[in-house]
Amino acid sequence: MTPKELTLDAGYQPQVRAKRGTREIMLDVIIALLPAVAVGVWQFGFAALLPVATSIAACVFFEWLYRRLLHKPSSIGDLSAVVTGLLLSLTLPAGCPWWLPVIGALFAIVIVKQLYGGIGKNFLNPALAGRAFLFASYATAMTMFTVPNSMKGVVDGVTMATPLSAMKAGTAMPEYYSFVDMFLGKMPGSFGEISALALLIGGVYLLCRKVITWQIPVSFICTVALVSLIFGGGENYTRVDWMLYNLLSGGLMLGAIFMATDYSTSPVSLKGRVFYGIGCGLLTVIIRRFGGYPEGVSFAILIMNCCAWFIDQLTQPIRFGVSREDIKKQKAAAKAAKKEAKEAAANG
Repeated sequence: MTPKELTLDAGYQPQVRAKRGTREIMLDVIIALLPAVAVGVWQFGFAALLPVATSIAACVFFEWLYRRLLHKPSSIGDLSAVVTGLLLSLTLPAGCPWWLPVIGALFAIVIVKQLYGGIGKNFLNPALAGRAFLFASYATAMTMFTVPNSMKGVVDGVTMATPLSAMKAGTAMPEYYSFVDMFLGKMPGSFGEISALALLIGGVYLLCRKVITWQIPVSFICTVALVSLIFGGGENYTRVDWMLYNLLSGGLMLGAIFMATDYSTSPVSLKGRVFYGIGCGLLTVIIRRFGGYPEGVSFAILIMNCCAWFIDQLTQPIRFGVSREDIKKQKAAAKAAKKEAKEAAANG
């Protein structure tokens, strides 16, 4: 029997030896997001699926079109564009106009993902970058949150402010926001971020399937809890209430479980993942508490995306029998050899 040949494409990072390929991993992520989608439909109705379908279709189309125009092999079969579209739609208000996810998909797929070489080569999370672009360009449309079905009759109007907005304004939290209801998803917000329970169920599934590890989500969420407890409170909130509101509202669970754990934009080393999660949590609370926006998860993760390579350098594990001085000498020698190669090429 002829041994099976294995082909390694070193252009895609990081390299992880596993029995499953990209398509299987992306399929697991889609399955893990289904509980959040189900809660979104429960609270906002089936009409809220239109932006979801539009976002997914736009991401797949733009990835297909880009690679077709540049005569590159098609990559839509790996389902990464589907996951990007789904994640992007979950960060948008349920009643957003149809063109909003299309513009976000264009930015996420073409600018953030494909221009840097495609899956595994982007240094920012495409879905979060698309959301940040939409928030900077269409702030009004991005902050018009639909009243969920469970709160119709309790409040007047078709849109309402989120719990984070009340906290940012320093006003007392309305009585109809209970911690249990917020945990289940009975509150306004983006389509896929309202239910901490649904997102935690998806996170447990990903952990069981070994798609993600615990270091980033746990360190992220625990840091938000601890720092919120330290800097929270005030005239209308106890420190514990402030902490719980920060944990259960906004995009914390969605970001910590599904966004911050993106392979290509997060550290590889175990220590690096912990430091990365702590950084995400710290920045989230700083932006929420002292910044100009009520929400800070997206910006915190994007900032830490830019630091992932540096964190990996600082936390790179040392092989047995090799000292840090040896590593420095190897890097210096490689740098000198690269310089000599450039000079030789320049001199003909």
